[in-house]
Amino acid sequence: MAQTILVVDFGGQYNQLIARRVRESCVYSEIVSYKKAFEAVREKKPAGIILTGGPNSAYLPDSPTIGRELFEMGVPVLGICYGAQLMSHVLGGKVSRAAEREYGKTEVFVNTSSKLFQGVSESTICWMSHNDYIEAPAPGFVVTAHTAGCPVAAAEDAARGLYLVQFHPEVLHTQQGALMLANFVHNVCGCGFDWKMDSFVEDTVAALRAKIGDGKVLCALSGGVDSSVAAVMLAKAVGKQLTCVFVDHGLLRQDEGDQVESVFGPGGPYDLNFIRVNAQQRFYGKLAGVEEPERKRKIIGEEFIRVFEEEARKIGAVDFLVQGTIYPDVVESGLGGESAVIKSHHNVGGLPACVDFKEIVEPLRDLFKDEVRQAGRELGIPEYLVSRQPFPGPGLAVRIIGAVTPEKVKIVQQADAIYREEVEAAGAHKGLGQYFAALTNMRSVGVMGDERTYDYAVALRAVATADFMTAEAAALPWEVLARATSRIVNEVPHVNRVLYDCTGKPPATVEFE
Repeated sequence: MAQTILVVDFGGQYNQLIARRVRESCVYSEIVSYKKAFEAVREKKPAGIILTGGPNSAYLPDSPTIGRELFEMGVPVLGICYGAQLMSHVLGGKVSRAAEREYGKTEVFVNTSSKLFQGVSESTICWMSHNDYIEAPAPGFVVTAHTAGCPVAAAEDAARGLYLVQFHPEVLHTQQGALMLANFVHNVCGCGFDWKMDSFVEDTVAALRAKIGDGKVLCALSGGVDSSVAAVMLAKAVGKQLTCVFVDHGLLRQDEGDQVESVFGPGGPYDLNFIRVNAQQRFYGKLAGVEEPERKRKIIGEEFIRVFEEEARKIGAVDFLVQGTIYPDVVESGLGGESAVIKSHHNVGGLPACVDFKEIVEPLRDLFKDEVRQAGRELGIPEYLVSRQPFPGPGLAVRIIGAVTPEKVKIVQQADAIYREEVEAAGAHKGLGQYFAALTNMRSVGVMGDERTYDYAVALRAVATADFMTAEAAALPWEVLARATSRIVNEVPHVNRVLYDCTGKPPATVEFE
């Protein structure tokens, strides 16, 4: 059993990044709400605990807190930002409102004799984001780092394995943050390097085989990276007990339904039981007149399940439904700690309350996107499939602002195909995490052929990201955008304006809805 670092979430925006950085150190990590921390520690017996940041003040009575028993369990603890302040407050230190907020890249001076800072420069750049500060550390703690405006940028009680940092080592802006976290998990917690994707794949296939036994399995296959990896993993585990059902809900990219069938259907490289369900009109009917994004997602999530249930009854005696749910889906749906619901993913928060399957199996639920890709490579899936850019399960419904109609779907399909074609022809797609066209619900005046038009605006988006939890808008060459724009307004009916989205995540999300 791999050693685990438990990330206790207090509503911090970077909690997923903490888990990722720990995994990058070849140590498994999980996120759990602070409300369930003691239960999780007793159940999982972690090698170490990390307390995340959060938006509250540790000294206020209604703020999220945790008992001092957590720090007396003999398990090393690292507190980050709010977690650092909370540790100080609970153990008898003093946390106060700072005279000036400290935000952004900050020079931090560290004591390199600390286990936490071994190999770190005595002066290093870290990312600060806090309104409160630790005015006085708790009894037994020694200050190990400071800034010009923060007297306790880090402190520790090494004898008890308790460490805290006021800055955020998990973000890329902290130049040596990954090393600091690696020092915590290896030097302080004594973890080895046993979280490797090949062992994950092997262990998961064995666990799936044991769980499913001789039962029948239906896999919700979209043709995307996540569901493709899940399908191949299940095929490896249970063979012909698996049936893959691909639902063409009419919200796919141009020609995508046929492309998916050519890969996974009869005559393709995989020997799978494959069923294609053409349900375009069914989904259009359910979505008619619906504008609110969460309602769209939930309608699509429920309708997917109903189609799978119907296909399962035709197959007979299907016990398990397999989905390609991954960790960002879980977290953004508000089920992975204390994070707010950003958007209910159709396969998580969009599921109906009643599902006619014995159990839903999600073998990739604890993985980030890049980890899923690596699992795919370990399974021998071709690189062109593994590296394919993500496409949301609700499809173009979340790239059409407002109500979904077949006419709008056709517009965004054509615009998206042109945009992706131009980006790829220019070689500008290299290094991008995602690039696509979306249809706004804005109509504006234009002029075409000396005549007035009043048509839609298409928004183009391209982002660079490693994990899809944060992203930066890509600075595409103007020539590429200009060619795409010219083609879209000339070739796609009812579009007279093209916009480029320059917003990162946060504050935006990668998708529009």
